[in-house]
Amino acid sequence: MKILRDLFKDYRFTFAFAVLVVILILALLSFFSPYDPTLWHVVPRDLKPSTDHILGTDSNGQDVFWQATFAVRNSLIISLISGLVSRVIAILVGMIAGYKGGTVDRVLMFISDSLLVIPLFLIMVMLAMMVRAHMNLIVLGLMLSVFGWAWDARLIRSVVLSLREREFTKTAMLSGTGTIELVLKEYTPFTMPLIFSTLINNMSWAIGLEMTLAILGLVNLNIPTLGTMLNWAIAYHAILLERWWWILTPVILSLFMFIALYWLSVSISEYLDPRTRIQRVGE
Repeated sequence: MKILRDLFKDYRFTFAFAVLVVILILALLSFFSPYDPTLWHVVPRDLKPSTDHILGTDSNGQDVFWQATFAVRNSLIISLISGLVSRVIAILVGMIAGYKGGTVDRVLMFISDSLLVIPLFLIMVMLAMMVRAHMNLIVLGLMLSVFGWAWDARLIRSVVLSLREREFTKTAMLSGTGTIELVLKEYTPFTMPLIFSTLINNMSWAIGLEMTLAILGLVNLNIPTLGTMLNWAIAYHAILLERWWWILTPVILSLFMFIALYWLSVSISEYLDPRTRIQRVGE
């Protein structure tokens, strides 16, 4: 509880927490939707916001509010799959490269550096076109995770390289502690702040990239996400026809999600850093 009280002293964490609570509530509401998100013409088309449809309806004959709940839920699922799977890869690569060094380090960092210098977006577009027929939330999340770990693995490696030179590492090695046990018990607590902050940043990156691919029409447009909502709104010229409730809904939701995730990452990272924590909470 003390941790939460200290975190809530930061306006960024308070704002991010409030926004994410609203986002999660919207995602949970999707389970109570009266409409199937894949069906068209279930409500009258192009209605303005009213008591019956609080965010109006779109040109596909779908309720914008209930579509938004599904869109938020699916975008969060994609970002969580991408973030968690890429964290596993980044942790394994970063810790093994940092601890083992030598040839293992050079090989793993060569793979990591290759992913950092190649035109990643073009490769993802080509890959999305190849698997478009089988594209779903899990496939898209895994595809994003494969390309989202390289920079974070290098950051974790740099921390492990520093920890490897400390006295407790030498003591543990002399006492017969195994590599896996040493990494899990001794190194993980030092890298957790970095792992957590990169997880949140990767989730934000995944949401943004999914929206980009959706706007380009490279995902399954029948699955509602923030990106596919934007794709349909653009396709039906929602801006020119002044159907502002349709296009502003995914835009505003995505903006608030990006800001909330970024501020949450920054706030928690600063709190976990003893130097900035003293300045923030006066400890």
